[in-house]
Amino acid sequence: MTTPQYVLYELADGIATLTLNLPAKLNPIAHGLQVELKETLERIRDDHAVRAVILTGAGKAFCVGADLSAMAPNEAGKSLGTQAAENMQTLSNPLIETLRTLPIPVVAAVNGPAAGAGVGLALAADVTIAARSAYFYLPFLPKLGIVPDLGCTWAIPRRAGRARAMGMALLDERVGAGRAVQWGLIWACVDDEQLLEEARRIAQRLASLPAHAVVEAREAFEASERHTLKEQLHYESERQRELIDRPSFREGVSAFMQKRPPVFESR
Repeated sequence: MTTPQYVLYELADGIATLTLNLPAKLNPIAHGLQVELKETLERIRDDHAVRAVILTGAGKAFCVGADLSAMAPNEAGKSLGTQAAENMQTLSNPLIETLRTLPIPVVAAVNGPAAGAGVGLALAADVTIAARSAYFYLPFLPKLGIVPDLGCTWAIPRRAGRARAMGMALLDERVGAGRAVQWGLIWACVDDEQLLEEARRIAQRLASLPAHAVVEAREAFEASERHTLKEQLHYESERQRELIDRPSFREGVSAFMQKRPPVFESR
């Protein structure tokens, strides 16, 4: 792994905190940052000492999306659009997929503006919370004539509904943290000075879940979006067929009967 420069890493009590670290430029999703973040996530995937992840930004912003000043044709015979698409397909899209498919819970602590691709990054987490001063902003179509990317068009309508997704995409308005909570776009907003404390509290709760809990939750809700009710009921019963026979269920029942908190095995 490369020496950390664009992403700071800290591990404490089973919780890994990843901090996007280009604060002077408001943490744009630059090439080097994407490479380091993906490498760090891949290392976490294989590190069974990590049971939850917090993703946040250094300085005043979470992530303001692409660094437009760095975009320029640099390969003979390829348009800027072609280069951008190829970069997304080889790096940016796999980064979001890696974040979204980690076998442990991910909390995004949005400490300031999340704009453009930064919105996609924030919403790839399982639980997204934001500082009260933070906001979410999609300048793609109003300012640049391009579509929202890094999963924005997938995550926003699923979290907040298509009407609000269309409004965010077209109306060139910032969605403050309080409104984002009301819309169901994020889980909670807290006072700025309490953000990381609350993120750690949530991460600690998630870290105590059965090791497979977050994967099962993701897959169940995603299945519900392509299933009829009858199909989803069948899906649920088939998952229970397997999960009820696992040690985590036996521990949960024992803890309930003994009136104590359950203690689940780590992954």
